[in-house]
Amino acid sequence: MPKKTPPRFRSSPSTRGRLWTRPALFTVAAFGLLLAAAGLRTLVLVRPHPAIGGPYALTDQQGHPITQAAFHGRYTLIYFGYTHCIDICPLTLATVTTALDQLGPRAASVVPVFVTVDPARDTPSIVHDYVARFSPRIVGLTGSPAQIQPVLASFHVLARRHTSASSHPDSAYLIDHSSVLYLMDGNNHLAAMLPVDSSPQSIADRLRTLLPNA
Repeated sequence: MPKKTPPRFRSSPSTRGRLWTRPALFTVAAFGLLLAAAGLRTLVLVRPHPAIGGPYALTDQQGHPITQAAFHGRYTLIYFGYTHCIDICPLTLATVTTALDQLGPRAASVVPVFVTVDPARDTPSIVHDYVARFSPRIVGLTGSPAQIQPVLASFHVLARRHTSASSHPDSAYLIDHSSVLYLMDGNNHLAAMLPVDSSPQSIADRLRTLLPNA
């Protein structure tokens, strides 16, 4: 008898749906998220500098109105955080302070700026006492929520209030927020974004390559 050829399997519409196992779907989804994250990072890094940052009108730690024009001609190293932050914010400000000390005389051309993402609690006096713990160089900025929000948007900073179930929602809460250092040039254009987990020495070295020679 002639040998029968096994029938070829052809998936029906219902079978095709079952060919993707649940682990496979999870793998594809995870890969897609990685691609999306990589694409977002690339978009942020290659976007034109004017697309990040912009004009702002806030209040300094002395309670005086201030705009970006006050820093014209000088570089600003801007960090967004809040005074009730228990770890990353104080560590970042301490790192920036040490980096500028290591930079030497060229640090005079850089103004470190702290902008709060928690205007409801961070009044000028609170911001004043907070930044004074780290360095007299640091300019602390706050304002009303209506003033702060456009600044967060222009720098693409994400900030989300997180209330603990065991705390009073109006007094004790944390804020999840983006953490990056923005180096703006003398015309308030983005010169570089520096990771906050860098060492003081690496930040100082990076600034030496970015700042104009005196």
